Amino acid sequence: MGEAQGNALPVRSPDFSDPLLYLNRELAQIEFNSRVMAQAEDPRNPLLERLRFMCISCTNLDEFFEVRVAVLKHNHAFGEGQPRADALSITEILGLIRERTLVLVEKQYSFWNMTLLPELAREGIRFLTRKVWTNKQRRWLQGYFRNETLPVLSPLGLDPAHPFPRILNKSLTLAVVLAGKDAFGREGHMALLRAPRSLPRIIRLPEEVSDGCIAFVFLSDLLHEFMDELFPGMQVKGSYQFRVTRNSELFVDEEEVENLALALRDELRGRGYAKAVRLEVGANCPRAITRLLEQNFELTDQDVYLCEGPVNVSRSIAIYDQIDRPDLKYPTFVQRVHPAMADGDSLFAAIRERDILLHHPFESFATVSELVRQASVDPGVLAIKQTLYRAGTDSQLVDHLIEAARLGKDVTVVVELRARFDEEANLRLANRLQEAGVQVVYGVVGYKTHAKMLLIVRREADGLRRYVHLSTGNYHQITSRIYTDFGLMTANPEIGEDAHLLFLQLSGLGPIIQLKRLLHSPFTLHKGLMAKIERETAHAMAGKKARIIAKINALNEPEVIRMLYRASCAGVQIDLIVRGACTLRPGIPGVSENIRVRSIVGRFLEHSRVYWFQNDQTAEIYCSSADWLDRNLLR
Repeated sequence: MGEAQGNALPVRSPDFSDPLLYLNRELAQIEFNSRVMAQAEDPRNPLLERLRFMCISCTNLDEFFEVRVAVLKHNHAFGEGQPRADALSITEILGLIRERTLVLVEKQYSFWNMTLLPELAREGIRFLTRKVWTNKQRRWLQGYFRNETLPVLSPLGLDPAHPFPRILNKSLTLAVVLAGKDAFGREGHMALLRAPRSLPRIIRLPEEVSDGCIAFVFLSDLLHEFMDELFPGMQVKGSYQFRVTRNSELFVDEEEVENLALALRDELRGRGYAKAVRLEVGANCPRAITRLLEQNFELTDQDVYLCEGPVNVSRSIAIYDQIDRPDLKYPTFVQRVHPAMADGDSLFAAIRERDILLHHPFESFATVSELVRQASVDPGVLAIKQTLYRAGTDSQLVDHLIEAARLGKDVTVVVELRARFDEEANLRLANRLQEAGVQVVYGVVGYKTHAKMLLIVRREADGLRRYVHLSTGNYHQITSRIYTDFGLMTANPEIGEDAHLLFLQLSGLGPIIQLKRLLHSPFTLHKGLMAKIERETAHAMAGKKARIIAKINALNEPEVIRMLYRASCAGVQIDLIVRGACTLRPGIPGVSENIRVRSIVGRFLEHSRVYWFQNDQTAEIYCSSADWLDRNLLR
């Protein structure tokens, strides 16, 4: 990771405020995305998996512009804000982002055109462009266009009565150049055609016209070819696809609103039409049209990216599930069912006997869902409390919570409305839970509830007992099959008491709490982490065993980084496994030569967070939902 943004820098004396010791978060995020793209370029991966990795790199880049670049542009317009450890100005960062994004986009389209399309064709899977359509294919596609596509299209001619319309975030749109006069005698000039989201972006041709292969056509090619049918009597001189990316970060002043859910719902209505941050256009688009688009979206040349292919090439991921070719995908993965589930016995009895540690996706998330199901129907269970950050649609776990409420149990769910890009889903989830009688809490104003906790209170022969599930990942059945995460089921009384106090804090207005076994943000997690790094430093200086291993998704908190640098200088051996952005610069002589940083990118998304401290002879290990980010540790 250190090599991604430059070689190790010699440092004469450790000045931990030196900006050269810190990498830039946004640039580190692009480097991570380049590592994802490298998986697509790796011929050792199955072909359709390489397609999937390319599409992931494209959608990651979309989100990067929607959030990280959007926030930078917002801060640039309204003031630089607090200086960051790397000391780069926003102008400098935006310039470097463009340089590296241009390289990444060129890699994506070069791979698409020069590698992926030819290799797919050799496997009998083809994306047919207009130039290669046979007469039979063209007739079928024209019929498809007239019957399935044309009825839902609404082109808009640009004139004084029809100014430039609002274009939805990341929607496929075509700029059409026209000649001639329409029915009202108006001279043709230019029109826009927005592709409705109800239309599939990839069309699969039936076997009878596919010429013995599996054939697909992009919707954009269909629209280009039959554009003249939308403008009868006029001549289509050219049509050019483009896509605009908009700011998707929600700005809600929580202290100024009386109802967070209503305020968030109002903000979401305008998200798709927020300020533009990037413009993608087909490489064949004339400069005059690109300039017109720039003016309307209030962008500059620096915000424009030319695409040597479909502007929404990430939509090609749709073919992955349509093609039954196991030889072109990873081998089928079968999750292990925990023995406590296999016997069909009570999970409560199994957890009372010993803690259960689950490692997803290698072990099935069904164990967690089954625990909630058993709790929902168990007459001894009095209360269920749970946090939900991202739950997904059609969640069995949510169904069990609703059933528990209907059976008269006290069910409280903390729903984090501000889970990015899941806000609308979480609003719907909150409404559904409330309608079923579940008490829904939205957490604490000014802070995001990121913890993943489940607490079950059960009456047993010897009194009330608390059962707890703590997780590094979301309560989401789909992502649990593709993300690596840990989950702990325990009846440990001290952990149960800690979880109880945390839920009281989230749902009530209680004072600062003292926990026995857990660290929590924003009160003790950051301080506790710093203290443990400092302890390893002291052990190293005293000649004792000292080592730190941390597996996290991201690292950018300056105080933690400076503390790690001090530990390295004292001789602590530090191994950081950071999947995404890391702003610590490893391998600097005299500062971080004892720190190694690795990033694991592969079949599963590395999502678990685990911290290990040698502590001389008494090692400590923590699992967490928190990365070493200022956001996770402090907000």
